Amino acid sequence: MTTATDNGLGVLDGSQLRVLRAIDAVFRRLAEGWDAPEFRFPFLMRCKDLDTFDYYDNFPHLGLAATRLDPQRLGGLLTEAERPVERIPAEVMEPTAFALPSAACYSIYVDLAGSTLPAEGTLRTTVGTCFRNETHYEGLQRLLGFSMREIVCVAPENVAKNHLLRAKDAVTALCAELGLDVRLEAATDPFFDKNSGKAKMQRLFPVKEEFVVGGLAIGSVNYHRNFFGERCGILAGEDTAHTSCLAFGLERWVHTLTERFGSADAAASAVESLS
Repeated sequence: MTTATDNGLGVLDGSQLRVLRAIDAVFRRLAEGWDAPEFRFPFLMRCKDLDTFDYYDNFPHLGLAATRLDPQRLGGLLTEAERPVERIPAEVMEPTAFALPSAACYSIYVDLAGSTLPAEGTLRTTVGTCFRNETHYEGLQRLLGFSMREIVCVAPENVAKNHLLRAKDAVTALCAELGLDVRLEAATDPFFDKNSGKAKMQRLFPVKEEFVVGGLAIGSVNYHRNFFGERCGILAGEDTAHTSCLAFGLERWVHTLTERFGSADAAASAVESLS
């Protein structure tokens, strides 16, 4: 059973962890079949790297930082505060250069910055712990910190777009195998640079679509155009790379599959039986 609190912190028990590992193994097999090698990046990102993507202009409400505490000021606080301390005040914190990212793919673009890829581009996959400062939290459906698996394409425009078509087909087929009633819906929170008209761009083409089951988005496909290619100076052959990604919220899959099969153990068995 999940132990969850109203501050967005959740615990997976053994059966739920079995589901998470089983479904992530399915996603890794997808990545392997598409020749997308796996990378693991640090949990933190540099604030300046996120700012390169206009992150703080577009998503200030999600931002979370990792900061050092000043030992001397902290010591003074602890001598006067009621214990245990529930909140650490800002005045004992140092300015920070590090942030907790809200998506796993950002690190891939930073890692490829300044590179020239083959003309056909490249794919990579990663799983990361992501963090979002939400207005409310709800069990495994909405967490402060959660696991995100992404399969990212960095390539010419047509290759990046084809990655999304293949991804949609793959996820639709997977949901059918698992008996999940999934809908693909246009989302309203895509990536934009601060000089773009968000509403105008959203009308021009869907840049983010979500896989929705029972009202809950369990994954998404995202097309960023050449935004990250330009900001990070990534070339695919002689042209600026376009990027697209397939993303899964793993804890949301645990919730959805447990609901579908009646228990976490039954859900895990169903996923493990997939060919």
